[in-house]
Amino acid sequence: MAEPAEDKLRRLVAAENGLCSFVCLDSSGSPHVSIINAGVMDNPVTGETSVACVVRANARKARLLRSDPRAAVAFRHRWDWVAVHGTAQLIGLDDPAEGVTDIAELLRDVFRSAGGTHEDWDEYDRVMAKERRLAIFVTLDHITSNTGTIS
Repeated sequence: MAEPAEDKLRRLVAAENGLCSFVCLDSSGSPHVSIINAGVMDNPVTGETSVACVVRANARKARLLRSDPRAAVAFRHRWDWVAVHGTAQLIGLDDPAEGVTDIAELLRDVFRSAGGTHEDWDEYDRVMAKERRLAIFVTLDHITSNTGTIS
């Protein structure tokens, strides 16, 4: 029996501390690829299970996603991999979302979902606010793997 898609996704996130490739599109339609840490958690607006990460509000990927929210995220461990294709939602001080009032707690939750820990959460909150960090949530619209399409 094949491993359920979300289970495989969570397993690979944990295996590599959330290290993954994140792809969005620039204005010409060319891929913009970066290596980030991400986790899996529910989007606080939709309640849908999503891939989540924290980035600077002025990061190129954030700017590109504001124009075209299509994104893909790929996680791997050794020769096992899974890729998620979906739509990104940005939530932060500069990208408010209905019903989300505590951005600091949201950023902590996303950081923890990617395996992050911190010894001083007050300092973490100060840095995140100073750098205008935001959370990106990518829907799990289509999931592929080295075992084939699994969702």
